[in-house]
Amino acid sequence: MSRHPALRVVLRAYDASERTARRGTANLARRARRLRYRSFLIGQCAITAGLAYLVANRLLGHPLPIFAPVAAIVCLGFSFGQRFSRAIEMAVGVALGVAVGDLFVIVFGTGPLQITVVAALAMAVATLVGARNLMITQAGVQSSIVVVLAAGTGPSVDRWLDAVVGCALALVVTTVAPSAPLIRPRLLVAEALQEVAGTLTAARTALTSTDLQLAEEVLDRARRSEQRLSAIEEANREGMAVVRYSPFFGRRRNEVQNIAALYQPLDRLMRNLRVLTRRTAVAVFHGQRPPEAYLQLLDELVEVVEWMAGELYERRLPTAAQKRLVRLGQHTGDAGLNTSLSNIVVLAQIRSMTVDLLELTGLSYADARDLIPEPA
Repeated sequence: MSRHPALRVVLRAYDASERTARRGTANLARRARRLRYRSFLIGQCAITAGLAYLVANRLLGHPLPIFAPVAAIVCLGFSFGQRFSRAIEMAVGVALGVAVGDLFVIVFGTGPLQITVVAALAMAVATLVGARNLMITQAGVQSSIVVVLAAGTGPSVDRWLDAVVGCALALVVTTVAPSAPLIRPRLLVAEALQEVAGTLTAARTALTSTDLQLAEEVLDRARRSEQRLSAIEEANREGMAVVRYSPFFGRRRNEVQNIAALYQPLDRLMRNLRVLTRRTAVAVFHGQRPPEAYLQLLDELVEVVEWMAGELYERRLPTAAQKRLVRLGQHTGDAGLNTSLSNIVVLAQIRSMTVDLLELTGLSYADARDLIPEPA
């Protein structure tokens, strides 16, 4: 008996280490996914920075044009959302800060007192011209850097020209941005649907195996879907910013708007998925196995969700899934009602998710709901 407490401690430590390892793997996968999504933006910033240095160094003849690549990177940033307006704001802030710093150094020289005064002066000037917080901050930062650099290189208006070169190239790149931000929302929606299918498959396994731990893991998995929705919402904003501001991609506005319209029904689909997995955990806890007809409905739901994800990967809206979803809705009406409350809720969520998926194919909620018959 005396060994039991020690054994429990060992088991708890093992469980904790296993959970920590799973979380570590999940965090690593999430970081790798974020790097993959941002690799295009990182490469774009890096190439623009190198090009800005090349232009300032070779064409303008400046020996150390540090502000050209710095200004390019700062203006481009790491998001396409409101990129054009933000790039203009950043460009004005950077150029203003460098100009104020250069003029200040010419008159007053460099030193700690000069840095204090020039930072305040540049930010005050930016405020007077009606700048927002981002532009005001950049004005103060760039003016301070100018004063520090001038201690070793002397005053030079070339730094302002370098900043203008970097900002100008950033603005050009912003309007000529390749189509990656237009593709990403569609891919994220496809990935989200794949995750829905995977979660439903795991929920079915939990229901048939009465594995409570698996049911709780499935519930946690469904709750994490909120992160995917946030990423899709951000990607939609980025895609709309590109087609709104770039003269080269305006023709793809309808395509981007159609993908953005998938967000609301997908949000409801994820919410209903969380309700289904929560009820799955309750059903498993009480040992309430759904009837075979309900499990077959889950299989059918998984198949159509995976097929819709494949359509999006193939650059097609999943409109062709309507017939399959209508057939699934009819099957839910024929499945009958089980006496278990948990099982009835599972059936209800399958029906609700079918409506959400019909909306993803382009139908309104009213039209989609009318296609799902009441249970017999």
